[in-house]
Amino acid sequence: MRAFGKFLGRFLFVSGIALIAFLWFAPGYLENQLNPVADHAPYEISEATQALHDDLVIGDWHADSLLWNRDLLDRGSRGQVDIPRLREGNVAVQVFTAVTKSPAGLNYEQNATEAPDNITRLSIAQLWPPRTWDSLLERALYQAERLHDYERRAPDQIKIIRNATDLEDVLTRRAAGEDILGAILGIEGGHPLEGDLANLDKLTDAGYRLVGLQHFFDNELGGSLHGTGNRGLTDFGRSVVDAVIERGLILDVAHSSPQVARDVLAMTDIPIVVSHTGLHSHCRVKRNFTDDLMKDIAATGGVIGIGYWRDVTCDETPAGIATAIKAAIAVVGEDHVSLGSDFDGSVRTAFDTSELAALTQALLDAGLPESQIRKVMGENMLRVLRARLDP
Repeated sequence: MRAFGKFLGRFLFVSGIALIAFLWFAPGYLENQLNPVADHAPYEISEATQALHDDLVIGDWHADSLLWNRDLLDRGSRGQVDIPRLREGNVAVQVFTAVTKSPAGLNYEQNATEAPDNITRLSIAQLWPPRTWDSLLERALYQAERLHDYERRAPDQIKIIRNATDLEDVLTRRAAGEDILGAILGIEGGHPLEGDLANLDKLTDAGYRLVGLQHFFDNELGGSLHGTGNRGLTDFGRSVVDAVIERGLILDVAHSSPQVARDVLAMTDIPIVVSHTGLHSHCRVKRNFTDDLMKDIAATGGVIGIGYWRDVTCDETPAGIATAIKAAIAVVGEDHVSLGSDFDGSVRTAFDTSELAALTQALLDAGLPESQIRKVMGENMLRVLRARLDP
């Protein structure tokens, strides 16, 4: 019996060490696999380009960095975004989107709503609070808490933008020489509402200002671009859209089905955002809405955020993204194209956010005039934010 007790003790000790090692190393290993930056030689940036880049007001509609267990106040050795690298890249405004559910076997073609959820496993492996393990709402609230903690710890580096006054404060401080980042919270898909419109108030109270309706699966609001059919808005989805409009929030139809996007367009005349995508005529994949739908979205005064990964641009290099941006301008006009990196969103990129000057160089090399570069890199985004954020 004593021998068995010793064996059991050793077994539990070794098992405990193995569990600690797994929890310590596995999430970082997973992120390294899912959010790699391709090896590359340093990008050549001319002095004139760097001077222009340093003078730009740059905004990015989409990064999933809050999903991962990194302290974003530290310059990381993995992933694509953290606050030091955003400052190095001269980013003024970054939308941080909360991913709360992702189906196993994720693909662009078709995903079942009831498929096993990857984020449940990730939240447990990363030792998120137990309240997040079985609640999509709590996962969104927890990611907001993380961003608020960064703001509390480093108010000279980051300010969460909740309204138009906050936005102008960030821009004024940056114009005066302060290196401060304006951060906006967004949800990637309306499923954290958990079918209850009252939860929208909880999310807005937590600081969320951008609402994506769908992600990779159909939800209570309507059909996904990657769901089981081109379903439109449900009655609940329509009530959410009405509430988003009424509350002065930003509406994002990235990942929504084309019918959902059409239903949204029929309901409202506010500027609509497609936060991270590409143009179908330039990169013919299901992930990108057709050009006629993109034109209708642009006609609202909205913007199309061009992503930085191959699946939406067909070329993830700076030159390839610049070509995709130029193609988008040709289709929807220079006032309706923005940046929507999808950094840290389980995508492989050719640069991280600290290297954004390489994109400015590529845009110049592609023949875009400075006025268009300024619009794409940030001015178009600012126009939509000013139009939607309540003071």
